[in-house]
Amino acid sequence: MTASPSNRFGSGKSVKRVEDDALLRGEGRFSDNMPVAGQLYACFVRSPHPHASITGIDTKAAAAMPGVAKILTGRDLVRAGVKPIPNSADFRRADGKPTAAPLHHALAVDTVRFTGEAVAAVIAATSLQARDAAEKVEVDYEPLPAVVDTATAIAPGAPTVAPEAPDNIACEMRHGDSTACAAAFRRAAHVVALDLVNQRVAPCPIEPRSTLATYDAGTGHLTLLVSCQTPTGLRDELCDAVLNIPKGQVRVVVGDVGGGFGMKTSLYPEDIVVAFAARELQQPVRFTAERMEEFLAASHGRDVSSKAELALDGDGRILALRVASLANVGAYATPAGVVIQLLIGPWVSTSVYDITTIDIGIKAVLTHTLPTGPYRGAGRPEAIYIIERLMDAAARQVGIDRVELRRRNMIRPEQMPYTNAMDKTYDSGQFAKVMDAALALADWKGFDARAAEAKCRGRLRGQGMATFLEWTGADVFAISNTATASSASPAPTEPSACSIWRNGRPTKRIVLQSTSSVGAPSWPNGCHICEVEVDPDTGAVQLDGYWSVNDVGRVINPTVVIGQLEGGAAQGIGQALCERFVYDIESGQALTASFLDYAIPHAAMIRHFEMTMDESTPCLTNRLGVKGVGELGAIGATPAVVNAVIDALARNGFGPQALTLQMPLDAERVWRAMRR
Repeated sequence: MTASPSNRFGSGKSVKRVEDDALLRGEGRFSDNMPVAGQLYACFVRSPHPHASITGIDTKAAAAMPGVAKILTGRDLVRAGVKPIPNSADFRRADGKPTAAPLHHALAVDTVRFTGEAVAAVIAATSLQARDAAEKVEVDYEPLPAVVDTATAIAPGAPTVAPEAPDNIACEMRHGDSTACAAAFRRAAHVVALDLVNQRVAPCPIEPRSTLATYDAGTGHLTLLVSCQTPTGLRDELCDAVLNIPKGQVRVVVGDVGGGFGMKTSLYPEDIVVAFAARELQQPVRFTAERMEEFLAASHGRDVSSKAELALDGDGRILALRVASLANVGAYATPAGVVIQLLIGPWVSTSVYDITTIDIGIKAVLTHTLPTGPYRGAGRPEAIYIIERLMDAAARQVGIDRVELRRRNMIRPEQMPYTNAMDKTYDSGQFAKVMDAALALADWKGFDARAAEAKCRGRLRGQGMATFLEWTGADVFAISNTATASSASPAPTEPSACSIWRNGRPTKRIVLQSTSSVGAPSWPNGCHICEVEVDPDTGAVQLDGYWSVNDVGRVINPTVVIGQLEGGAAQGIGQALCERFVYDIESGQALTASFLDYAIPHAAMIRHFEMTMDESTPCLTNRLGVKGVGELGAIGATPAVVNAVIDALARNGFGPQALTLQMPLDAERVWRAMRR
């Protein structure tokens, strides 16, 4: 029998990652450990205020410090023709006007709008010299009123972030049919309502942002060595929108990247400054962020508060979903920060359920905080958290088992291809089958015995689940490559992609032609289940076990896929139990700008992890049958864990208090809930 391509070339078999050995030996090629001769170092002067006018900047003392080559301010960049970083231009305000937001300069001009915003940059021969000189830059500020939370920001009389948006609403969007939705709620036998918060989180990759810019005066070419997830996008935005130079003159190089999680997908002010300085000085210029700078100036994720409602008939079938959300996009309405909340999240708002009527409204609210952007899942975790919290609450209110309620409302295989209420088409999916496999894997029916045993030890045990899908890929994507040549043609002086070499010489030229295309997105899905134990004396939550079955289509390398699922789930668990970036309501200061105050998940939080895949439903929109996997764990973990904690409390008489809990469910919050 002829071997299939997948068997011949090892697809579907576990293969060790080829990069690990070098990384473990410290031989990774990260931006910061690839120095070049003569490089200078950039250090940024940052605002200590969340909102203030800049009345003066005195750089004389700093310029006289040893090793200082250049000091730049926002005014310097404007005079040199450097343009602001683009804000979102794809959405509108309620009055029909375009997105309203202040201009986002690489270095603040006249006004600072969040604590940590860059005001000036010092370029010096060493990093220590740059830091010492930065401390000598004197900036005169006139503090202004600030607002850091969405509820206060949209209230009458609140301090404004931009004159163009007196109500602090940068833009907004509404999806669905509000009239049909209202009618469905009027005829509903049951209405379930929850106030839910997806708190602000910081991505926290091991490697901070790092950028090295070099300039070749002879050719006019600029090269950026950067820790970045989207080098082409960074180059295009830097060239087209900010520096106004041809893209052919800029090359962006990426080596190893020590984590990004979405945080490293955007053009940052620091990238612009080092690129400009390298051209100006005609010397290499490097910036590597310190950890506190990452907390203060590298984009955050989530930060959405929602009023969510579900209408059901007497049999527990969902009639309509209604959600009103306020998304805190920070001081500047970045394109990614806005589209994630106003459009991408709603795409999956109905998830794996057959919900045909929706009314979803989201407002992008400006505040005096760091702008938000992509973070693992990018809008989908927020939407899935809402629907999965509603499903558990509905099961309790209606009196139907939560598994049965989900099964009763799931999209069936015979409905595929299925177009959801956001006009997104799922090509395939067997959602009930995946759920049943997860229930068996987690021994769902054996929970009562485990709960009884835990009670004997003085612990409250809870069981939670999330059934969900996500959008991955793009609507249409195609690449065609053709290379032609003929064979004894003139011998090239260097190896060519179209040459066969033997004994150091080219012997034949060949013709290569390939076309790769993706007709539509893929829709990976899964069922994640976990069990927790709560200490009633302290409120501490222990995650005792975590099981999942994931439909990611055909799996090329199970080792890598499981690693992605586990890593994503760990981040989702972090949001559920411990992570939260906090700005003080009164002062606007960041209160969690270090690992002393910002808690990330650790291995000891999880006693048992078991991730499995179901490959029986390959994707139909690409030839490989694959579906995305990198963000799936982060999407499913958060609602599964929160539902488990609420279940633990509800089973032991704390139901009303449990339903008002907001993430993160740290020990203090859970303890206080049990004592309200």
